[in-house]
Amino acid sequence: MSAEHLLLTVDDSDHQHSNHHDRGVKFEIRGLRKVSEAGVPILNGISVDIPKGMIVGIIGPSGSGKSTMLRALNRLWEPQSNTVFLDGHDIVDLDVLGLRRKVGMLFQLPVLFQGTVADNIRYGPRLRGKKLSDEEVSKLLTLADLDSSFLSKTGGELSVGQAQRVALARTLANEPEVLLLDEPTSALDPISTQNIEDVIVKLKKKKGMTVVMVSHSIKQIQRVADVVCLLVNGEIVEVLKPGELSEAKHPMAQRFLQLSS
Repeated sequence: MSAEHLLLTVDDSDHQHSNHHDRGVKFEIRGLRKVSEAGVPILNGISVDIPKGMIVGIIGPSGSGKSTMLRALNRLWEPQSNTVFLDGHDIVDLDVLGLRRKVGMLFQLPVLFQGTVADNIRYGPRLRGKKLSDEEVSKLLTLADLDSSFLSKTGGELSVGQAQRVALARTLANEPEVLLLDEPTSALDPISTQNIEDVIVKLKKKKGMTVVMVSHSIKQIQRVADVVCLLVNGEIVEVLKPGELSEAKHPMAQRFLQLSS
C-alpha cells in the first residue's frame, strides 16, 4: 500500500470536508493557514489526513512550520473553523480541555509540576475528580518505561530523560487517543532517546494510539514512523513511507534530506 493511501494529501479546491473518519482517519486537515504577526505566512493551506493508529512523522527544514502545524491539533493556537477535524468534528467546536485530554502533547523539554512523580501523574485525572491508586500510577510509569521506585521522587532527582518519561506518563494518565510529540528527544542522550522511541512504538502497537511526531532527526523518523510528511515553507511537499525518503522529488526536500542524512 502506498503512502498516498495511508495519508491523503488532498487538493482543497475540489475537496469539501467529508465525514470519512469511519475510514480510519483520525484528523482531517483542510486548508490550514497561519500568518505571523508581521504578516509572514507560516502555513500555506496545509491539507492532509492523519490515519488512526499510526505514527506520522513530520520533518523538514527549520522554520518550515512543523511545530505550528502540530500545535493547531490541540488548539495551542486557534485554527480557523472548518480546517481541523478530529473524528469528523471541527475541533474549534469542542471543549478545549476535553480536546487536550484526548490529544495529549509532549514538548522538547519536560516541565514537571511541584511535588512527587506520583503527584504529577495524578494531576490530570484529579482535575476531573478521579483519584488514581498507587497501582494505577505504577502501571502508567511502567508504560513509560519507569518503575514504581520513582513514585516518591521529585523532579529535581530525575535526569532529563527520566523527567521526559514522567511527563509522558502524566499525559497518558488522561487516556489520550492521540499523542503529539514536538522533538521529544532532542535534549536527551541516545539511551533515553531509545527508551522514548520504544515507548512510542509500544503505545501504537498495544493501545492503537495515533502519534504525530515532529523530529529534526530523519533517522529517528525512519525508526519509528509509519509514514512521513515533508514540510517545506509551510507546505506539505511530499508524503512518503520512511524507507522511500530517498525518492523525494521536491528539490528543497531532497536537499534537506541529503544534508541531514
